[in-house]
Amino acid sequence: MLEQYDDLLTAEEACEALKMGKNALYALLGSGELKAFRNGRVWRIPKEAVIEFVYTRCRLK
Repeated sequence: MLEQYDDLLTAEEACEALKMGKNALYALLGSGELKAFRNGRVWRIPKEAVIEFVYTRCRLK
C-alpha cells in the first residue's frame, strides 16, 4: 500500500498517500484521530499509523 514511503512520513507525503489536502490532514493530526508526533514544528507520521487510519475509516479491522 505504502511501499514507496519510508517508515516516517512528512505531512506532505501523508497528504499524497491519503489523497487529501493539508487542512484536512492537520485537522486529523490535531484531533488525534491520526497518530503522529511533532518534532518542533514538523509533523512525523508513522506509516503504520496511516495504514491503521485507513483500515479504521473503512471498517476493515
